[in-house]
Amino acid sequence: MQRDFTLNDWPDSGEVIVFDLEYTAWEGSLARGWSEPWEHREVVQIGAVRIRADGGMEEVAALDVLSKPKRNPVLSDYFTALTGITNTVLARDGQSFADAYAAYGTFSQGAVLHLCNGTDGDLLAENGAWREIAFDQDITKYLNLRPALAAALDVPGPVAQSCDLPELFGLAPVMGAHTGLGDARAIAKALREMRRRDLF
Repeated sequence: MQRDFTLNDWPDSGEVIVFDLEYTAWEGSLARGWSEPWEHREVVQIGAVRIRADGGMEEVAALDVLSKPKRNPVLSDYFTALTGITNTVLARDGQSFADAYAAYGTFSQGAVLHLCNGTDGDLLAENGAWREIAFDQDITKYLNLRPALAAALDVPGPVAQSCDLPELFGLAPVMGAHTGLGDARAIAKALREMRRRDLF
């Protein structure tokens, strides 16, 4: 299982992946904790940016890939309203999870850390496990930023939602809220602000 990021984890050099997953959801699924027998948190989108660990933490590459869910192949109206991803777009542009995961693996090769705002690393591994796809990356490099972000903002963890982070730090919002790439960029922007404040 992934662990929480601490400010001492930030590397002095190299490149870091900041990523975000969008996964199947329905009205009330968050409150229920996806506890209904038919509810499965299937990855629909992987968004990620590679940023430099030093200097201004510039973005050097981006990934945005769609994955077709298997257990609930039809996206809910709730999910589409939240993310803007329609069933038509998914049918046209979506890949198998195996191909989407492979694309992420290629994109993230050589990265020092994989950072997310929550337990997306565990969810990525979970989606592979029930599909019998080996999680062939080092889970110890997958760290949850949420406690560090919430502490920097002095807010409860649930308030530190990825898409809201720039505004919580007093910055302009990032385009693409509730999309994988948009939220990954929002997290990265928050990290740059933490660096500017000498928090790491």
